[in-house]
Amino acid sequence: MSDKKLKSFQSPEWFRLDNAGILFPGQNTRNWSNLFRVSIELKEEIDPVILKQALENIMPRFPGFNVRLRKGLFWYYLEKNPVKSPSVAPDVKNPCYRMNFKESERFLFRVYYHGNHIAVDLFHAVSDGYGNSRFVCTLAAEYLRLKGNNIPCGEFIKDISAPAPEKELLDDFHKFATSKAKANITDKHVYHPDGIKMPKQMVNITCGIMSFKEVHAIAKAKGVTVTEFFAAIMLDIHLRKQLRENRKQKEVSVQIPVNLRNIYPSQTMRNFSICLMVKIDPTYGEYTFDELLTQVAYQLRLARDEKKINATISKHVRIEKNPVLKFMPLVVKNVALAVATMVGAEQTTTVYLSNLGEITLPEEMVPFVEKALFVPCAGMRTAARCGVVSFNDKLVFTIANSFKENDIEREFFTTLVKMGVHVKIQSNRE
Repeated sequence: MSDKKLKSFQSPEWFRLDNAGILFPGQNTRNWSNLFRVSIELKEEIDPVILKQALENIMPRFPGFNVRLRKGLFWYYLEKNPVKSPSVAPDVKNPCYRMNFKESERFLFRVYYHGNHIAVDLFHAVSDGYGNSRFVCTLAAEYLRLKGNNIPCGEFIKDISAPAPEKELLDDFHKFATSKAKANITDKHVYHPDGIKMPKQMVNITCGIMSFKEVHAIAKAKGVTVTEFFAAIMLDIHLRKQLRENRKQKEVSVQIPVNLRNIYPSQTMRNFSICLMVKIDPTYGEYTFDELLTQVAYQLRLARDEKKINATISKHVRIEKNPVLKFMPLVVKNVALAVATMVGAEQTTTVYLSNLGEITLPEEMVPFVEKALFVPCAGMRTAARCGVVSFNDKLVFTIANSFKENDIEREFFTTLVKMGVHVKIQSNRE
């Protein structure tokens, strides 16, 4: 399908990839895919037959998920998948492994079950954490209904008896990008810890389960948010680690996605988030933990200025619309993206930290749910890619690590324990 024809086609049979999603297919390599997992843990063992029926029941409500990836002359695009739903499968030890676009009935997500867990690994070209969390929670709610429970809609649960509103299918990057300012979106190469790589497609997952109230109380006493608090701990760990390694001192950075729906009046279920960067330069001298907290809070709050964010998303949209790039053959774009991913991916990021926030469910559903998990894919160079989510005072901090070493995880959770936070550890490590 030509780019011109795709632009004018208004039917939900077809979708353009959104401004963030256009990058991910070209970055998909034999070694890495940009997937992430959202999981709901119930208080009863999952019946896969009922789970499969629940998945089929909710798919019409999520047309943005009910797609397969297709190649145009100039761009990838999303086409409605004629299959009702993907299969459901027993869980694997290496979540978020490489996405093969011909597998899973060509859907761009996988549904797993294990014990009382329901998990969805989603290719980022489809949606972000906001969209996947609504999908998983709606799936869990429908599963519980099929088991004979009365679970209403509301909060994270979509009404599957109604069609998706058009606003959920929009690329809101284009809608809200209005700035004429020239944003600088380049960064220096930063510090990355060394380590022994795991075999391809394998990842070490470590989850720390704790009380949100305990963490929030400490963060509030220090005048920062929970995300800022966690980011400062990670920066502190990596700054000290780099110093011990006696290497040339580089900047240490943490990349933090921000949900733009909290800034703009958007209802889209597609990607609508942007990553902000906090950077600490150790050549200025050693930083105390309180100084790091101040730096993180200052840099993040300054970067969250709507005008600066709009300048960034506007620049991304202008790049997408650039005539040279727009009409460059897809095969050339893919080669350029593959090289850029191999050479430059993660060079500007030491730590990735994504906080999904609190999952809220109807009170009728709360007694059936134990906790939620948010698992990012492992990085190629970053030893700490972190996902945070909370439900009903259970906060789960997950670290996906592609290295065999576990010193970062151990130091992070030990730091929390020393501050008075009670932490329970779960891991897939042998």
